[in-house]
Amino acid sequence: MATGTVKRVIRDRYGFVNAQDGTEMFFHRSDLMGVDILQLPEGRRVDFDLEDAPKGPRAARVRVADDQTEGMAQRQRSVGP
Repeated sequence: MATGTVKRVIRDRYGFVNAQDGTEMFFHRSDLMGVDILQLPEGRRVDFDLEDAPKGPRAARVRVADDQTEGMAQRQRSVGP
C-alpha cells in the first residue's frame, strides 16, 4: 500500500495522485473505495495500491487515508442526506 495526495480530479471521472516519492499516477473513479470522487479535493491524503498500466503506474483501490476518514464522516453527518 502506498500513500499520497490527490493532485487533481478531472470531469468527475478520473484524477491524479502524487505518491510520497513524487510519482504522479492516474486513477479512475471506479478505483475509489468508500468515497465519492466529489469528496476528493486537491491535497486530500489517500492510500492506494500500485498497478502497472499500459501508460504507466496507476493508483488502484484508492481510499481516504485513515487519519482523515473520521473527519469526513462527521462532515457528512452534519450536512445531512
